[in-house]
Amino acid sequence: MKRALLALCCALPAAALALPSFDEVRTAHRPSEITLLDRHGVPVQTLRVDKSVRRLPWVPLADTSPALLRAIVLSEDKRFHEHSGVDWQAVASSAWANLWNTRTRGASTLTMQLAGLIDDGLARPAAGRSVVQKIGQAVTATQLERQWKKSQILEAYLNAVPLRGELVGVPALAQTLFGKHASGLDGTEAAITAALVRAPNAPPERVAQRACEVLALQQRSCAGIELQTRAALSRGGGMPLGEQLAPHFARQAIDVQGPAVQRSTLDAGVQRLAIETLRHQLAELSGRNVEDGAIVVLDNASGAVLAWVGANGGTSAAAQVDGVLARRQPGSTIKPFVYALAFEKRLITPASLLDDSPAQIATASGLYLPQNYDREFKGWVSARTALGASLNVPAVRVGAMLGPDALFARLNAFGLSVSESAGYHGQALALGSADVTLLALTNAYRSLANGGLASAPRLRATPSAAASSRRVADEAAVHLVADILADNGARARTFGLASALATRGFAAVKTGTSKDLRDNWCVGFTDRHTVGVWVGNASGEPMHDVSGVSGAAPIWHTLMTRLHEGRPSKAPARPAGVVATRVAFESKREAPRDEVFIAGTEQSRQRDSSQLVPQRVFGIVSPRDGSRYALDPDIPPAAQQIRFEGEHGTWVLDGRCVGQGSSLAWSPWPGRHELSLLGPGGRVLQTVRFEVRGAVVKAAAAARRSGG
Repeated sequence: MKRALLALCCALPAAALALPSFDEVRTAHRPSEITLLDRHGVPVQTLRVDKSVRRLPWVPLADTSPALLRAIVLSEDKRFHEHSGVDWQAVASSAWANLWNTRTRGASTLTMQLAGLIDDGLARPAAGRSVVQKIGQAVTATQLERQWKKSQILEAYLNAVPLRGELVGVPALAQTLFGKHASGLDGTEAAITAALVRAPNAPPERVAQRACEVLALQQRSCAGIELQTRAALSRGGGMPLGEQLAPHFARQAIDVQGPAVQRSTLDAGVQRLAIETLRHQLAELSGRNVEDGAIVVLDNASGAVLAWVGANGGTSAAAQVDGVLARRQPGSTIKPFVYALAFEKRLITPASLLDDSPAQIATASGLYLPQNYDREFKGWVSARTALGASLNVPAVRVGAMLGPDALFARLNAFGLSVSESAGYHGQALALGSADVTLLALTNAYRSLANGGLASAPRLRATPSAAASSRRVADEAAVHLVADILADNGARARTFGLASALATRGFAAVKTGTSKDLRDNWCVGFTDRHTVGVWVGNASGEPMHDVSGVSGAAPIWHTLMTRLHEGRPSKAPARPAGVVATRVAFESKREAPRDEVFIAGTEQSRQRDSSQLVPQRVFGIVSPRDGSRYALDPDIPPAAQQIRFEGEHGTWVLDGRCVGQGSSLAWSPWPGRHELSLLGPGGRVLQTVRFEVRGAVVKAAAAARRSGG
């Protein structure tokens, strides 16, 4: 028989004898999962990129359980270490048994099976191999034995053998069915694995029976084998394999066409800390309708993403939504960019007094009446206090000085990618009406940390240098903003002195809350890191009594504290063009202090007047032409008066004189109205048109107003 086989081999094409080397087979091995490493080489995520099979990275023989090697050889090829590719004794035994129609395991050695795995032409068809294919398989096995080591044959076989369902290779089977690496399989698990090699998709009772036979070959007990087999086979399916620390980050960082193992900028320790801190804070907020959160930690110098938590895992109904990339309203976290631009344009200084009093701001969608966080107004306050305490009306007044177009351009220069147009958002842009992502906002704050130099964040650890930076803001103006955001005293009027925003070392930080408590932010930087936190609901539902300082700020504080353990952050050096001057306030509204200024703008005394308020008012200041007022029928009419403001004169509404002076309160009624302001001699100074919507006015009251 042996001579006949050799004779047939001579007739086979020479191409059939051209075999790949062991190194070529190992190099061609393509896992179905890509493993993402952190900056230190620690696995942080596996991402499946091949949906047809589950195949993990190649595992060396040295990292495979000895119990598994023993079970596989005993079960599939007892004389593996003795034959030269074909077990002639087994061939003879199999032929004799087949002659008498006796059921046997066949004569296919591990080497012959491997030949069918690495050569598509020798793969086993559904109807079984033909005689020619069997001969080719034997010839290939003989060639393999001549060119490869026994250890290489066994290693390649264990990584390529098809197993249960979609699983290919022992590494994938071990992690899927047993939750272990191939090196950790014990004797019973190894026997079950060996049984699956023979009958991959057999029912559990048949697999258990075969596993018991493998254990018997080793003179081991089968106690509990059926129960353990059923438990193992009930697992698996499409569950992720390997580490799952950064699923959202992996979607952005992994190159699906790249190598099976890729390195990222993440720090596994910081990532775990961020996940743990987010989950702890969300547990603390239970009962306040807060379900979701997201965190980004950036390295200031390089832009490397050290942590990226897109959701809080299985406890969220929207765990697949990446909160780092979702666009939401940032609220007051936009204010530092407003003040930085105003400082840069020399419109105000940190000591300038701004009027925090009720204001009506005309926008494209109607009149905007900004309120402060505590629903109170502070009167005249310095720009330092206005920004530190996050007062809304002063921010809107500063934004009005800049104009929506300039502010819109500046926000986009910082990389916030504000959608729509400046006119669409109007003056509300200064209070964060435009949607942004947490990643973009955090990176914009990183630009503040870097003195107004902006560059894109980095996700992949590449040998190339960090992306080139570009200047988007004046360094001196940015320094003034950072100094204010790090001033715990400046924020005390709103947040107190012992809030979660206070840190041991230098940290510039700002909170923000969007309309109706739907989004809650805290973003800030130290000398080394920038951390951004969002808390809310992916569904858009409002939270219950949660603000930036109580929702997102505790997470930010914990992360910053841990990141700087043993090495507190240091305040930045004062850049060229920034000077410090002692300033006093004539009204004593604020205590004298040393204040920082852009050189040339310093003032030693401040009066109760603002550079934002012109010395003289011309024409109609409010309402603006084209304003639309939406009145709420549930609020008493007396609380919804519209104030006419402007130059001193006579006010004429819809052809009727309604009063005189520079300010006049008017109780509105529905409809389109025309308002004129008359000067001396009845000269028309200005005419505006506006509309009132949503009010329900009784006929009698309307008649009285019309004089009927």
